Amino acid sequence: MIKEKLGYRIRELRKQANMSQESFALSIDMDRTYLASVERGKRNISLENIYKIANGFHISIEELFKGM
Repeated sequence: MIKEKLGYRIRELRKQANMSQESFALSIDMDRTYLASVERGKRNISLENIYKIANGFHISIEELFKGM
């Protein structure tokens, strides 16, 4: 359940930033297919990748998990 919630949160932040999966993944040096599987809640994402995603949105990890 937490993987799906985090994936949904990441997808919503990415859409708010008006970025495609490909452009966001490139901006944080992540493979697009990996990001897609994270957004679908199919990956048990590492702390390092959570950090990369939060930095990509210019927010803290705490803010990334806000409201979950």
